[in-house]
Amino acid sequence: MNLLNAIDISASGLSAERTRLNIASMNLANAHVTRTLDGGPYRAKSVIFTSVPYRDGNAVDGPFDKTLATALREVRVSEIVDDPEPFKEVYDPANPDADKRGMVKLPNVNVMEQMVDIMTASRAYEAGVTAIDTAKAMTMKALEIAK
Repeated sequence: MNLLNAIDISASGLSAERTRLNIASMNLANAHVTRTLDGGPYRAKSVIFTSVPYRDGNAVDGPFDKTLATALREVRVSEIVDDPEPFKEVYDPANPDADKRGMVKLPNVNVMEQMVDIMTASRAYEAGVTAIDTAKAMTMKALEIAK
């Protein structure tokens, strides 16, 4: 395995975590939106990750290389889905979005859950950057040794 493959795999994780961070931030920003363009309250979104086999395009020669090539996986965002949780309802007859009973539907955004998602995505992003830095340092050492 070449060290650039390690950087590619880590970069796929960085991209997926960036998407997760963006979605969690969007959910927090819309946590109090009671009327969207669709007419109802904002519905929280979630990111679904999947792992896919890593393909670097290089020819695989030996049995070790073939085994390693099947074990390497990248992280991808497979889809962004709406959260199926029901909307919260509060009694607020003065709100322009209140129904006949005076109930207002609020977004189904769980603020604590979104904050945990942001913290987890941030830590995973930091881990990916550390992995890339380590691979880069190893490449520089290998070039140093080759002199």
